[in-house]
Amino acid sequence: MAKPRRGIQDIRSLTGRVKKATLPHEVFLRISHMEMEKARKTRESEKARQLVADIAARLQEIEAEKDALLREVGEREVDPRQVCPGPRRSSGGLKIKY
Repeated sequence: MAKPRRGIQDIRSLTGRVKKATLPHEVFLRISHMEMEKARKTRESEKARQLVADIAARLQEIEAEKDALLREVGEREVDPRQVCPGPRRSSGGLKIKY
């Protein structure tokens, strides 16, 4: 009876049995990656807060301008009949011949 040939898969080693998280340099590398990600996310959060504040300020400016225009119109009391009525409406509508 012949012995079965052994291949590279049959070689026993400790590779893969050591957890990577237990190696000190791996732990410190992972911590440094998390700190860099935290710094990036903090910057993103600050920029987002600033953007929201800018949008809120612009909305307040728009409301103030709108109120000023409405007050201006209210002070003048324009007669609604003097305002342009828009396009004249006909009962026939638009007719197209081909």
